[in-house]
Amino acid sequence: MIDYVGNFKVVPSLPKKLEPLRYIAKNLYWTWDKDTVALFRRLDKDLWESTYHNPVQLLGSITQQRLNEVAKDDGFLSHLNRVNDNLKTYLKGSSWFQNKYKKNKDTTIAYFSAEFGLTECLQIYSGGLGVLAGDHLKSASDLGIPLVAVGLNYKEGYFQQYLNNDGWQQEKYDIIDYHNQPMELEKDSEGNAIKISVDFPKRKVYAQIWRIEVGRVKLYVLDTNIKDNNPKDREITHGLYSGTIETRIQQEILLGIGGIRALQALGIEPQICHMNEGHSAFLALERIRHLQKSEGLSFEQAKDIGFYSSIFTTHTPVPAGIDIFPNELVEKYFGDFYRNELKITDKVFYSLGTILGEKNPPNFNMAHLAMKMAGYVNGVSKLHGEVSRKMWVEGFKGVPFNEIPIDYVTNGIHIRSHLSAEMEALLYRYLGDGFINSIDDKEVWNSIYEIPDEELWRTHARRRERLVAFARKRLRKQIISQGGSQAEIDGAGEVLDSTVLTIGFARRFATYKRATLLFRDLERLIAILNNADRPVQIIIAGKAHPHDDAGKKFIQDVFEHSKTPELRKRIVFLENYDMNVARYMVQGCDMWLNNPRRPLEASGTSGMKIIANGGLNFSVLDGWWDEASTHEVGWNIGGREEYKDLEYQDEVESNLLYKTLENNITSLFYKVEKDGLPREWIKMMKNSMSQLAPVFNTNRMVQEYTEKFYLKANKNRKDLVENNWKMAKDFTNWKANLIANWDKIKFVSVNNTESGDEFKIGSKFNINAEVSIGNLTNEDVEVQIYYGKLDNVDVANENSYETMKCVNCEDKSGTFKYEGSINCNSTGEFGYTLRILPKHLLLINQFELGVIKWVSEIKE
Repeated sequence: MIDYVGNFKVVPSLPKKLEPLRYIAKNLYWTWDKDTVALFRRLDKDLWESTYHNPVQLLGSITQQRLNEVAKDDGFLSHLNRVNDNLKTYLKGSSWFQNKYKKNKDTTIAYFSAEFGLTECLQIYSGGLGVLAGDHLKSASDLGIPLVAVGLNYKEGYFQQYLNNDGWQQEKYDIIDYHNQPMELEKDSEGNAIKISVDFPKRKVYAQIWRIEVGRVKLYVLDTNIKDNNPKDREITHGLYSGTIETRIQQEILLGIGGIRALQALGIEPQICHMNEGHSAFLALERIRHLQKSEGLSFEQAKDIGFYSSIFTTHTPVPAGIDIFPNELVEKYFGDFYRNELKITDKVFYSLGTILGEKNPPNFNMAHLAMKMAGYVNGVSKLHGEVSRKMWVEGFKGVPFNEIPIDYVTNGIHIRSHLSAEMEALLYRYLGDGFINSIDDKEVWNSIYEIPDEELWRTHARRRERLVAFARKRLRKQIISQGGSQAEIDGAGEVLDSTVLTIGFARRFATYKRATLLFRDLERLIAILNNADRPVQIIIAGKAHPHDDAGKKFIQDVFEHSKTPELRKRIVFLENYDMNVARYMVQGCDMWLNNPRRPLEASGTSGMKIIANGGLNFSVLDGWWDEASTHEVGWNIGGREEYKDLEYQDEVESNLLYKTLENNITSLFYKVEKDGLPREWIKMMKNSMSQLAPVFNTNRMVQEYTEKFYLKANKNRKDLVENNWKMAKDFTNWKANLIANWDKIKFVSVNNTESGDEFKIGSKFNINAEVSIGNLTNEDVEVQIYYGKLDNVDVANENSYETMKCVNCEDKSGTFKYEGSINCNSTGEFGYTLRILPKHLLLINQFELGVIKWVSEIKE
């Protein structure tokens, strides 16, 4: 490798009147502002496409002659000035957060994610997790949330997919030129790159910081490909989800520990940290170290402060989706850190990597670390919250299932980022400014019904036509690259039909998503797709992980089916699924198919993107669709069944899939009135748009995160920091005293004060208890009656509790009397028991300290 002795940067030479283009290109607001995209397309349409919609590269590639031409074009200059003014107005304008939560304006929330899907030219994402993170930032910008984000700047990003002539997935990796991307290197006042370092075994690893502007939000991504590092360390940020397990822990140290240090190097001290998946969980350790060093706090004090100001969002429904590192590898990278910096023992440190209470855990679980370090934990749909509680129930011994402290915030999508320009113009015309400013307002979306059926249908049909043209063009390129014959190349122009019911299926080709379920009965599928009166066509796309041969086999099967004479014109597989391919598909498909094995889809968001574009969903009741589905807005594949026999499940659900297509979906789509419009289908389109769009979007989602978690975490942090961290120190002492004395707590007696065993509706069942709490006070604990129907004792969300009242609180003996009652509001046979839990105003939930005392013997 040749070492250059110096470097220099070449930038576009823009005429003075065009200088705002440089500013506009560097802010990703253009990714959801259609007028800005139209401006760049106006510069050079072909170059816009060939640069893969990268305005920075566009400006660096366009001829000087063309720049000089548009600098004299009054129409272009007027368009430029309008876009520039709109961007400035957006950045300085008032926002939801500013208007509603002025007192929290000095808050800083740091959002960490291993990937961010913001636009197709910026390849620092692999799929749904990254696109969700990108949409989170865009809505945070729209809402004015005081949020910064941290990620990694991958030199190769995620792989580019292509299929060989046997249909087997191949991977290639493109080098990303950061200087031709919409990002800027952070520099100090002397023009030098700002760098941070993290400690690795016997060396330091350095990283520089790139800034990406996402509307009002700044995303900082770290890059180790600099001369300060040895050749191997320069490759740490080479690829996303690539390399060895050691590469993975290196990346996660850089993301978590390095990410906190990067913010501090930029003068940013976040009060709240949000971990989007467990990849960044090491940040909690760095926050502790920083507080110990800068504030003189103990490990436990600093840990408590971090706990009450951190959020962890889990996206996986199975343990296999979690990063787990062997202790030997963790010791290699953290031995000196926990001994010399955190000043704790190996026993204490390794206990952080498990919620199972193991004495000597063999591995370090990153999700468990995040759960132990974050007071607020959530899944990404209502069903996924329940699935997460099941997955981690062993970590909450003695806690009733429905009270396991894992909440949920259902995912959403940033609607304007995934909406076609034509549909946005139509919605703006009938929904008005509220569509832009209050995209989660149900009243605004009710105006959908005012749109004439013919206008809505014509707008959607136009996007289907564009999708078909795009698919044909893409397929032609694929066939050429695979060495196809001239007949095959010419045949690409004959596939699909822009008037036919078009189904989209696009996602990661993990086996649980069952991409081949559709092909289980080929004869039946062929009959459906080639029905002379009600034909159907399917566009499929998706990548398998480079090491997932089973997923690659699914792709190969789809590829082979699409080449058969019976299906060649009705099924197309599009290579290299990314945000651009997804945009064409969600904007042009009539229906989105999703058939994972319930409950393995944590949320899923691709089906949400079709809603505002006028598409309908056909899905298993899993993830977000389990909350959204009604007969007015789409179709289900089965009910809420879960199977042990997977072969039987596939047989049942494939049959339901075919049956629904044959009897319900195609018949409705092709039920055309005299004016040529499928008005009943259009009614479902409007129902879906009006009922689902205002709910399943990231504006609603980010508002929910703000009001459920961010504001509460911010209050916690403010309370803890006052008077030189007095509350933090007092709480840590209180907690240590409570845990030290917990085993001394006991029930002395429990009695019900009523005679007989039958009680009428509206009456009360009264209970009193005597409790000995040793050296604690009655203010330290809460005594509760836990009750429910005997038949439902193990059914989630069926049981309740009532807090009992202390009636001799002044007693100094340490034994207190409590009274309470159960309201008899429904008939049936009930059971009850009593429990004691910790009580403190700082506790987010009463189970977080890991102690609970149930009454073991009731004395009548």
